[in-house]
Parts: sequence; structure tokens; C-alpha cells
Amino acid sequence: METPRLKGEVRRRASDTVGTRLADEPVIALHGIRTAGKSTLLDQVASTAGQERIDLDDSDTKIAVESDPPLFARGPSPVCIDEYQRVPAILDAIKAELNKDLRPGRFVLTGSTTYESLPLTAQSLTGRLHRVIVWPFSQGEIDSVHETFVEQLLDDPTQLVSNSMSTTSREEYMERITHGGMPLALTRSTGAARTRWFNDLIELIVTRDVMELSRIRQRHILPHLLRRLATQTAQTLVVASASESVGIDKSTGENYTQLLESAFLIHRLPAWGNSAHARVSKRPKVHMIDTGLASHLLRITPEKLVRRNPAVLTELGHLLETFVVNEILKQASWLDQPVTAEHFRTRDDEEADLVLERDDGGIVGVEVKSAVSVPKAEFRGLRKLREMAGDAFLGGVVMYMGQRSYTYDDRLHVIPIDRLWKP
Repeated sequence: METPRLKGEVRRRASDTVGTRLADEPVIALHGIRTAGKSTLLDQVASTAGQERIDLDDSDTKIAVESDPPLFARGPSPVCIDEYQRVPAILDAIKAELNKDLRPGRFVLTGSTTYESLPLTAQSLTGRLHRVIVWPFSQGEIDSVHETFVEQLLDDPTQLVSNSMSTTSREEYMERITHGGMPLALTRSTGAARTRWFNDLIELIVTRDVMELSRIRQRHILPHLLRRLATQTAQTLVVASASESVGIDKSTGENYTQLLESAFLIHRLPAWGNSAHARVSKRPKVHMIDTGLASHLLRITPEKLVRRNPAVLTELGHLLETFVVNEILKQASWLDQPVTAEHFRTRDDEEADLVLERDDGGIVGVEVKSAVSVPKAEFRGLRKLREMAGDAFLGGVVMYMGQRSYTYDDRLHVIPIDRLWKP
């Protein structure tokens, strides 16, 4: 039997974000995939403020709130409402309260579907609601490490080049990738137990969250479509191909894909560029929200990834890219400064897996490789990005499974992947 990766209570970095932004925002909505830890975070906020959490996943509470939403929208700040999408009318009641009192810190909400996907009420709090994405646990949160990788990357990438050597083995990388960051999955002590848990999670999201968004006729198709999208993780999204493979037309496939995205099972990474960059691809990439979930859908285990089978190595490259991209986006979500995340690809297949852009226009690029060395050709995409971005290019890093960090060329560096969560 394995040892569960998660031991004891995990301190969420998002708690600091919420605490800071409550001083400025009247409504904060914690959004993310079901069971990512939103309710626990809301409990912490409520407890600190001496308030109670209103749990709309509880059937009796849901009935009470449905009968009188304004009653539950009133009260000492912050009013803490869990899974608000279960009673969308609560948003109208909150809006009415804000019309009378728009002080910061009035409401903290959680939701397992995106705000924009809610019917009718989607515009109720436009301009008054600030969203914070609650991702699955980061590797640093799991290891109780205060991560600063993205802060340093956006400030000055040369700070990431050090004399220290990576000590993370290939086997440990494979374990981290396949376990992912979903809190309850990390408490399971066997692969079979995690498989059962992920099956239950998918069923719960499809039968509750997705069905509340849209009463679709072909619910049984959604798990199959999700599996097909998992085969595209870290690749250009091709909805037509995924749709055809499960026997639905492209239009229906796009609608269903949007539903899966609204439930935070997948996310799209848009393409970087503008009209001045005619040779840059405009198509988004798709990433699974968690590599533990992706590994489950693809039936990938640590043992399979450690082998040198060519087909499995291809899957490893995609899973590793999603793993790194997600870890970076988790850290970016905690920052006070706005950060835009995109990918870069030209029609000549010059690419960078992730482009982060600061509010002032400064740009960094990230390329992910599953190898232990980085040949010259692997810098092709970052060099092209450097050329196109000009002075706005702060630096680019190739993240790999090797041990050393070093500077390769002007503003181009090589960094071990575990630098994401290690000093």
C-alpha cells in the first residue's frame, strides 16, 4: 500500500489573496472545480470573521434560501454563501443589498461553475464581483513550501538561475503528475482508490453541476467527450475531432465542451498575438484542470510513465506540459498584479507553451520539455517570441527534467521543473 501524499491540514495561498482583496471588493467569488477546497477556504474566512457558512449543498438550507433569498443576503459582513449557483436568485438579493450599501468585504461566495454560465442572473453583479480561482493544491502547498517562482519569473528570470542542483528523480516527477492536486484524491493510499474517487467526481459533476447549467439530452456523452478532450491536453483544441469520435456534431460538441469548461474540468489557453502578427496561430490550447484527473481519464499510471515506450513518452510530454502550465497559473492567481496567460505558436511551428504578460506589457515565455538535456533547437520558439516581442521580452525559460539551471543566451535560461516549488 502507498503512503498518501497529503498529510495534515494544508494552508491555502488563496487565503491570503482573499484576505487582501476583501479590503477593496464588495463581493468575492471563489470559483473552481468541485472538491478543490473552496468550502474549507470559506470556512476559514467565516471563522475569522465570526460568521457562519450558508451551505447551499445542504438540501434543507437550499430550500430555506430559495423561499426567502433577501433574508439570507442580509447580515453582518461578510455574508458567506457556499455553492451559490444552487440558488441563482441569491445573486439578485445580493445586488439589492449592494444597491443600499456597497462597502468592501460584504460577501464571500463559492461556486463550482463559472459565473458567466449561470442563466438569467449572469449580469446581476457585473462590475461588483471579483473572482478568485481556487485551483487544486499546488505542489508547494502539498509540501508546505511558500512558492515564489512566478513572482521571480515576472520580476527578473535571471533570479531563477542558481548553483543548486535538482534532486527530483524521474519517478518522483511521475508520481506528482499522476497524483495531481485534488485534495481528496491525495488522501487515497492506492491507485485503485484514486480511480474510484475520480470516477465518483466525474459522475457528481456531470449529474449535478453540468445538468444544473443545461438540461442536455445526451448526458451519457459527457464523460466520453471529457475523455477525448483529455487526449488533447496541452494541444491545440480541436472540438470537431473530439465530437466526431463520440458521435455528435461539431455544434453540439462545442456546447458540451463549454459546459465541461464551465464546471472547471478543462480550461482553454488562448493564443498570444494580435493583428500585427499575421503568422501567429489564433487557435487556443486545451488543458485539463488537473493532471491527476487527466492521468485517470487516459489510464496512465506512474509505472507506465517510467517506461520508455514511445507512445507513453508522447503522453508524458503532454501531461508534463499541463502539469507545469497549471502550477504556474496557480501561482499567478495569488499575485496582486494582473497577469495574462496565453500560448505562442507560429505557422512554422515555432512555439512557447506559455506566455505570461504583465499589466505593463512585459512578457516572459515558458517551454516545457520531458528530457534531461536541452538541445539548441528547443529554443527556437522562445527566440522567435523574443524577436517578435522586442524590448517587452523580459526573458524565456525552458523547464526540463534535468538537474542544472543555467543561462543559454540573451534572456534565455534553462531551469529544472522542480524549481517551481523548491527554493
